[in-house]
Amino acid sequence: MALSEIDRSLLDRCLSKKPRAWEDFVDRYMGLVMHVINHTAQSRSILLSPADREDLAADVMLAIVSDDFAVLRRFRGKSSLATYLTVISRRVVVRKLLENRSATPLGAAAANAIEGESSPEQRIANRDEVERLLEQLDGSEAQVVRLFHLEGKTYQEISRTVGMPTNSIGPMLSRLRTRLRGANQPNA
Repeated sequence: MALSEIDRSLLDRCLSKKPRAWEDFVDRYMGLVMHVINHTAQSRSILLSPADREDLAADVMLAIVSDDFAVLRRFRGKSSLATYLTVISRRVVVRKLLENRSATPLGAAAANAIEGESSPEQRIANRDEVERLLEQLDGSEAQVVRLFHLEGKTYQEISRTVGMPTNSIGPMLSRLRTRLRGANQPNA
């Protein structure tokens, strides 16, 4: 898709440093940048805090304005501006995520949020509860619980091992925990 007239005008205004041009650019493309940030982090199994997202968005915008809008000046119009900015945004986000290896893997963060746990040691602290749950399970359910709680595997690692979609593992673990808690409640 070629460059639209709206984008051509916005690009010209930004490069000419017209009043409100940058604000209009940010209004038009911040949603795209945030989508790229979220998608890139999710595809790399990285959980971002709202502050991390804002920092990454600022890094992308800084990359666009640096060196007198060099990124925008290099745009040749052979694609839509949105496509070009998606590529630029993704490159910046991937580079920043690789620089910051301290980001929390999504599987571990989701597990910690569900269980209220903050470390692998605490995850295994409930070993008796996990063993009771395993006695009630068989097949893939038992394997998922074992891999997650006892071996500390991430949702993606479990997905590859058992051949189950990654986004099905969290709900399965939640259902199994609910079932275990219900089975362990005294009858009223």
